[in-house]
Amino acid sequence: MASKPDEPTTRLDLSHLRREARTALELSIVELAPTDLIERLALATGLLEALAELPPDSAPAITLGPSAADRARIGLKMWRDWSIGRKKLA
Repeated sequence: MASKPDEPTTRLDLSHLRREARTALELSIVELAPTDLIERLALATGLLEALAELPPDSAPAITLGPSAADRARIGLKMWRDWSIGRKKLA
């Protein structure tokens, strides 16, 4: 993902983040990741899913979009770090 936290997020960025977060959530559940990681991914995924249904110029999308994107990016980094660490132990 090219965007970093606090950078503007396009509709396409949000779509990619939504899919990536949803996939990470599914994998984290299957791999029995720590509960706080699963919950973080679930929160980000749920927010991005809900925001995808709203017009991009709506007040909720404008207000919640950037923080939801940041939550997703942080959750995905945590997921990648946990997954890599887990594979090193295997």
